[in-house]
Amino acid sequence: MHFPVELSLGPARLPVHLVCEVLAYSLGFRLYTHLRAGHADRISSEHRQWIFVGAAAGALLGSRLLGLLEHPELLVHPPGGWLYYFTNKTIVGGFLGGLIGVEVTKEYLGVKASSGDLMVLPILLGLSIGRLGCFFSGLEDGTYGTATTLPWGINFGDGIARHPTNLYEILFLAVLGLLLWLLERRSPLADGRRFQLFLSGYLLFRLLVEFIKPTTALPGLGLTAIQWACAAGLGYYGWLWVKEFMSRNQGSTIAKA
Repeated sequence: MHFPVELSLGPARLPVHLVCEVLAYSLGFRLYTHLRAGHADRISSEHRQWIFVGAAAGALLGSRLLGLLEHPELLVHPPGGWLYYFTNKTIVGGFLGGLIGVEVTKEYLGVKASSGDLMVLPILLGLSIGRLGCFFSGLEDGTYGTATTLPWGINFGDGIARHPTNLYEILFLAVLGLLLWLLERRSPLADGRRFQLFLSGYLLFRLLVEFIKPTTALPGLGLTAIQWACAAGLGYYGWLWVKEFMSRNQGSTIAKA
């Protein structure tokens, strides 16, 4: 296989990454509308629309900001000129920025119900398709891993067998989706728990997989910008769960008294 992979449609040649991105958004949205149609949604359509706006705005800002912080040495002299500031992005930044955007919007609207649970399966599907596009883009995408001697190492065109971290992520997403399905089949999850488990699981995966990517750690900080963002997100969810646990125990103590 030669990287990057392109599709030929007569005289036109389309990058597989672009095709996968279009499929990821369209199929993910189609799955979301299907799930919502068969779901007793506690959030009105109008509020859903505003929540989507908040998520999109937060994701856009978060993905760009973290993407720039990933390589701070390029900020003064960006490759390709000023367009670099608008094209560099990361999924982790998008998720965390989107989470902040959603929470701020929900607080303004007074919405207490979870808006993320319904999005987990569409995100898993879309993200998996998108990562397939990243894999077929080879070195151009910049999401490949470090060199490896393992038998499944992939030569993306530079003669070096590398960890196919894109494929690792697809495999992880499939396992995560299966685990969430098994948990919910065993007993219903609390409102909002599905999304919390999904995002915390993904952040943990990204925190670990970044160790086998060629991105350099931030000077003097030991971890990359993405890893620090993952650690912050995991810390946030840890704080939420500890707070919830203490509140539930306090309520139980009062009831017994």
